[in-house]
Amino acid sequence: MPGRFLPPDYEKGDGRTIGGYMAVHARPAAFQGSDGLSYSVAIEADRTGEDDRPFGAYFLFVRWRRLGTQGVEGHLESPFLAWGTTAAEAQAALGAMMLDKVKETLEELIRANEPAPSRKWWDVMRDESE
Repeated sequence: MPGRFLPPDYEKGDGRTIGGYMAVHARPAAFQGSDGLSYSVAIEADRTGEDDRPFGAYFLFVRWRRLGTQGVEGHLESPFLAWGTTAAEAQAALGAMMLDKVKETLEELIRANEPAPSRKWWDVMRDESE
């Protein structure tokens, strides 16, 4: 199914926030990660197990495959970043986050999930075959 262009409707929200962007553009926001991969983001909510804040909202970043057939290659999840008495309330609270903060959250998750280098830089410098 080919994509279609939907003009933004700026009366639906503040396009500078993640929730507003999704409402204005009628689609998930997408970011280019520092790892060179593309990510779409969704706002999800789940039960926290805490009586005073029963629902927490978090970001689910879907990582898209770079090569080959279009598809999902993986994902990153943030911890709970907003809370509410209902799932919708928690999602709305997280939806108020500015887009630059969402991008910072993605970058933190990318850094936290990078594999540790298998060799120290000084070992690589000593290896004359490389």
